[in-house]
Amino acid sequence: MPSFDVVCEANLVEVKNAVDQSMKEITTRFDFKGTDARVEQKEREITAYADSDFQLTQVRDVLTGKMVKRNVDVRFLDIGKIEKIGGDKVKQVIKIRNGIESEDAKKIVKLIKDSKMKVQASIQGDAVRVTGAKRDDLQAAIAMLRKDVKDLPLDFNNFRD
Repeated sequence: MPSFDVVCEANLVEVKNAVDQSMKEITTRFDFKGTDARVEQKEREITAYADSDFQLTQVRDVLTGKMVKRNVDVRFLDIGKIEKIGGDKVKQVIKIRNGIESEDAKKIVKLIKDSKMKVQASIQGDAVRVTGAKRDDLQAAIAMLRKDVKDLPLDFNNFRD
């Protein structure tokens, strides 16, 4: 029975490259000279540091710009709130999403069931597996999910015939 998986996974190599390029730009930019502006990454968590809220938004803009250039969808970024650290300095934790949360997975399954297509969807951990009798039905389901699900950066892999 043909099937595929709907997943939500960022390319961590490209994310690391984007963080490194952001750090290079931040260290060379004139408006960040003599400040504590920087970006650090630990596993699936990016932390942006700056001297003020305005500089923090500038650092975040540099980071998202580099991510876009490296074809990393910015919808993977779950931006936390701004925290004050010693003195005037601020930091912001940005988490990288991995996997489809259960509420979103239920929405995807409901969307597929409501479409009356000849495919079945089931939640498999942090992914949604879609199976069908024909390959054309699966391709129609992929097209429908790409069109209707805008708030998640979905990826389709593990396509089996």
